[in-house]
Amino acid sequence: MSSVKVFIGGSRAVSRLNDALRERLNRIMAEQHQVLVGDANGADKAVQQYFADSQYPNVTVFCTGARCRNNVGAWTNVAIAPPAGVHSGFDFYAVKDREMATQATHGFMLWDGESRGTFANIRTLVRDGKSVLVYVSPSKSFVNVKSTADIDGLLAEATLSAAQEVRRHA
Repeated sequence: MSSVKVFIGGSRAVSRLNDALRERLNRIMAEQHQVLVGDANGADKAVQQYFADSQYPNVTVFCTGARCRNNVGAWTNVAIAPPAGVHSGFDFYAVKDREMATQATHGFMLWDGESRGTFANIRTLVRDGKSVLVYVSPSKSFVNVKSTADIDGLLAEATLSAAQEVRRHA
């Protein structure tokens, strides 16, 4: 197994994998990288399903709290304790994402151009000096993000309301 750990995540609105995304996931498997993925519906579950269908063993599923919402391949899971007094919402689930970003060496995000959580993951990975391949689903394009300037360029791909929301929570 490779020493590369790829945090794969994305928007709940991205629930189907096209050929370009499957090709990238196939490369991850061919290189035997370790995959860190969340337990949400949408991109997380679609990626999990693809790896399960491919019988890929190098997957760890991260969840917040005692139980994972999705672990399609019955892989090892890592349960992250939520912040005290927080039982749901953005801050509840963001804690597992921050842990995956810490453990990862690289990121691969499937972004719908709107998800604040996915964008926060991109920003966290880049802030930690890790490169992120971002699939921007509205334009069906891949963007390599390695710097603050790259993040600003990526925001240009966002809808106006999403860009304003991201900037407000930056």
